Amino acid sequence: MEIAPYIEHTNLSPTLTIADIDRLVEEAAQYGFFGICVPPFWVKRARREIGSRPVALVTVAGFPLGYNMTETKLDEIQRAIDNGADEVDVVWNLTAFKTGLPWTKIEIAKCARLLHDNQKTLKVIIETAWLSDEEIIRACKLCSDAGADFVKTSTGFAPSGASARHIRLMRQNLPAQVGIKASGGIRTRLQAEEMIAAGADRLGTSSGIAIINSVS
Repeated sequence: MEIAPYIEHTNLSPTLTIADIDRLVEEAAQYGFFGICVPPFWVKRARREIGSRPVALVTVAGFPLGYNMTETKLDEIQRAIDNGADEVDVVWNLTAFKTGLPWTKIEIAKCARLLHDNQKTLKVIIETAWLSDEEIIRACKLCSDAGADFVKTSTGFAPSGASARHIRLMRQNLPAQVGIKASGGIRTRLQAEEMIAAGADRLGTSSGIAIINSVS
């Protein structure tokens, strides 16, 4: 299985430097990864370094906890677009969802409209570690109904990350046109293959090079 095209080569470390960003771009181009995922502050630099190479540029908004005001997330998204991002992974408002507020769906719809009006992609991070199976099912329907292009498992900052079981559950409850990004704790080729087999369309990982260089 060719795994590189699934991988979003990621570095969201709070201690990363400009050298790390430049290295991420070079490695993504060298190994044929789908793209890179970087903090908002580094989007403009990454766009410059990518240039015309076929490497997608992904960043985050509302990261990592998601309980920012909607206006703040929309501002983050607009700045990401202006700085050259192709896709934005938005942490949804888990506290609103747990409370049962309809604003959860409204916020995602607002994010989707802004990104789609600019021909960009919205991925919604639902943080599966803090959801029951029933909540994951409801989350998938809510995100797809609100216009998400992908539903993503995790930020990598929760107690646990992606699991093949959760990916299968998400795939069963999302329409075919809505993708799944598995992220959080994917460090081996075996894990990557399990996620893809379960239905993941993208893999967010900082271990991409180790994964593709290992033998399953």
